[in-house]
This record gives sequence, structure tokens and C-alpha cells, in this order.
Amino acid sequence: MNYAIDKEAAEPAYIQLYRLLVKDIVAGVYEYGTKLPSKRVIAAETGISVITVEHALTLLNDEGYVESRQRSGVVVAYRGEDFLGGKKKEKTMLLEKAETVSNTSEFPYSVLTKTMRRVMLDYGDKILVKSPNHGCTELRNELCLYLARSRGIDVNPSQVIVGSGAEYLYGMIVQLLGTDVEYALENPSYKKIYQVYNALGAHCDMLTMTEEGVSTRELERTKARILHVTPFNSYPSGVTASISKKLEYLRWAKQRDGVLIEDNYDSELTVSRKAEEPLFSMDTDAKVIYVNTFSRTIAPSMRVGYMILPESMVDLFNEKLGFYSCPVPIFDQYVLAQLLKSGDFERHINRVRRKKRRGQA
Repeated sequence: MNYAIDKEAAEPAYIQLYRLLVKDIVAGVYEYGTKLPSKRVIAAETGISVITVEHALTLLNDEGYVESRQRSGVVVAYRGEDFLGGKKKEKTMLLEKAETVSNTSEFPYSVLTKTMRRVMLDYGDKILVKSPNHGCTELRNELCLYLARSRGIDVNPSQVIVGSGAEYLYGMIVQLLGTDVEYALENPSYKKIYQVYNALGAHCDMLTMTEEGVSTRELERTKARILHVTPFNSYPSGVTASISKKLEYLRWAKQRDGVLIEDNYDSELTVSRKAEEPLFSMDTDAKVIYVNTFSRTIAPSMRVGYMILPESMVDLFNEKLGFYSCPVPIFDQYVLAQLLKSGDFERHINRVRRKKRRGQA
């Protein structure tokens, strides 16, 4: 309640308060049927006495703007149509009603709630502590174990950076690699990749796609030294890079002393009985930054992603960006760590893949 009462003014303080309250009630700040703040709260926030507030509320009550209800306080009774010639003035600014978004997640809600309760019991007030800059130790450790057994990616926790989704990580990558080099992107590709890079000042060369991946001619033509690819089910083309194309990407990066950004979105939900082999684990001599999130595998609201840096780039990251705080709440990180540790996450992935295979049968 941001009311300024001028105690030196000729107009009594209770009349000033009365006018301010009428203005907000008519404007819809205090809507019909809602309670006004208590007399003591109004007095404390305006710097006037409780008795002065009572005088203003009595006047409002007499004129029908409010009514006092036993044990309920002072309730707004004003409706514009009830006043002669009156018409309720709507609020000048209203929040737009959020679009109803269907829950596209197949992750079992009961498992998620069980895990959340487990984390709250096991960690207690540790869930209130700020996360370490690169993400909590528990999640980074579990990600390393999970990637080793499911993707053949053998890394240590120092290479893992946790962030609030892919878009946040794209921004970190641009800051890490700089804007004095050219970036190459798939054309077409997920539009936010270009939008993030472009917003941060990176020049992007859009490379035409074939049925196997980025065109060989385009790879030879571009002057870029950084190539952002989505090897599995690139959006919106739906192209999955062939093994020969993946090897071509790796050769391209090594020949140019470049960097591959492997965006592995959706790859875990392949119908193949064998998970897609990532570029990161195919050639240890090539510089590959691996990016993935949990928004597709758990829920769109789970704005948590991670990137795996080549060991040779860890020191550079710490030097340039190590000061950034992790934007993911520590509670969410503990929940994800527990889902990975318990095996619930992998069981879910396997269920979805089996369901997809049955659908194709």
C-alpha cells in the first residue's frame, strides 16, 4: 500500500486516506468481495493512527464501498453497476491468461513425487543452500555414471556444466568460444539456436541439409570453425545423421582445429535397441561439446540441461566463465540425481522406447 498522507495539508488525514482507497476500489485494485488490509497494517504503512484509519473505513462503509464483517475484516462491496450511472472501471493492466499447455511428458508423476519426498527427507535444509557454480556434485557424478553406461561417454565431473536448459547453454558456448569466429548451423534447424547466437553477436552460416546430414559441399564451402549439429532427429527436418556423416563432421573439426557442438536433444528416445552413438565418444582427438536436457525426457517444465566439455577446454571455461552461478535450484538437481541413481530415469527411457517400437510394429 503505497499511500502518501500529507499530515501538514489542510485536508484531514482520514479524508486523504478515504480518497486514496476509493480511487483503488473503483479502479479494481481491490476487487469486489476481497478484503482490505487490516486497520493496523494500513496505519503502519501510512504512518497515521489506527483511529484515523477507522474514520476513513467508517466513511467508506457509510457510502457503500465496503462493509465490515465479523471475523472477516473489511470487505469490498463496491460494484460499478450498483452506483447511479456507474460502471465499474476495469484495471488498466491485466495479466493475460496463460495458454493451457497440455502435458506432453510421459514420465510417471507418481515416481517424480516419490523422488521429491525422498529428497526432502534425505537432504533436509540442504535444499535451501545455493548450488555450486557448475552444478551440485551429486548430479554431476550421477550424470557421468549415466553417460558412461548409456552412451559410452567417459568423462569426469569437472567436465560437466549444469544450466537451465539448452538456450542458456548455447549462450554459455558463445561466451566461451567468442564471436570472432564464424558459426555454422544446420538449415533448417531449431530457430532458437540461431536466435541465441545472433543475439550474442555471433555470425552464423546456415548450411543446407541432405537426407544424411549437412551437405558435404556446404561443409567444404563454409569458413566456419564451429559447427552446431543435431545428429539425431534434427528439428524440423527429422534428419538423423548417418555414421559416415558423423565421421565426416569429426574429420572436418580436426582439419580446421574447430569445435563441434553436439546437440543431442531427443536422442535417448530412439526406437533403436542400441542408443545412438554420440560424436563425443567416437573420436577423442576432436573437440566436441555435448549438450542435452531433461525437458523432453522428463517434462517441458524441467528447465535443466547440461553440457560436457572436452577435457582440453575445462581450464578455459573456468577462466572465462567459472564465476557464473548455476541457475538451477539445488532441489531440482538433487531430484534429478536421485532419479538417475535409483534407475527410475533409465527405466522410463526404456519404457518409452519399447512403446515407440510397438507403435511401429
